[in-house]
Amino acid sequence: MKIFNRVTAGLAVSVGFGAVALLSLSVVQGQDATQAPPTPTPAHWEYEGADGPDHWGSLDPNYAVCGTGHAQSPINITSDAAQAINLHDIKFDYHPSKLNIFNNGHTVQVTYDAGSSITYNEIKYDLLQFHFHHPSEHTIDGKAFDMELHFVHRAANGDLAVVGVLLNVGETDNPDFAPIFDALPKDKGTPEPTDTSVDAAKLLPPVHLFDTYVGSLTTPPCSEGVRWLLLTTPVDVSEKQIEEFASIFELDARPVQPLNDRDLLQDEQEG
Repeated sequence: MKIFNRVTAGLAVSVGFGAVALLSLSVVQGQDATQAPPTPTPAHWEYEGADGPDHWGSLDPNYAVCGTGHAQSPINITSDAAQAINLHDIKFDYHPSKLNIFNNGHTVQVTYDAGSSITYNEIKYDLLQFHFHHPSEHTIDGKAFDMELHFVHRAANGDLAVVGVLLNVGETDNPDFAPIFDALPKDKGTPEPTDTSVDAAKLLPPVHLFDTYVGSLTTPPCSEGVRWLLLTTPVDVSEKQIEEFASIFELDARPVQPLNDRDLLQDEQEG
């Protein structure tokens, strides 16, 4: 029998990993009192320099947990810290989607059509989108991989679960990733459907063993309470495919964060 204790936490986050501000209605001169004032624009952030990860927590009050949180992501996963246990399998129910691809200014993201999901620990999470980081954000025993793919899911109660896939340089182009890497948008824009489709199921490794812990978004506002499910078997893509992404985003990975007192569990048996 597979065992696991569910950890839950409240989380306020939008589909695109942006901050959500809950604004009360107020009377503004010359404005209908039934209309909410415009949502403040989130502070600009980057992966380097004065607006980089070391400063995210001070850029905007909504980003404060980036600097003060104790359950942040990504992390370095070590065999010493991970507790091997027979966990519930991740049940993938992915179906093809139109390739709704766009450059959001920090990564290339694909907004996924409705109808795909995972079930973990008897909770169903709907697949919202996936996106990439270069190099990988999580590390294994201090080793970074060439890229990392994040599948972002949301449960009915708003809780998030992210499935991470580590990407390595292989000898040939990966045909299942080709529709994505062939359509990488160089300029920032908004999601638009294309005539191409993509199948998230084919982007996963054949073995679904994983490490899991409760962490955070890896971009501002760094909201905590995210269930991370990092698949431990990497997937190969070609050096050319990685270079195509790196030509747009040379660096879009947050450095690893302290594990602190969190449980880090490692699935030791699939099925």
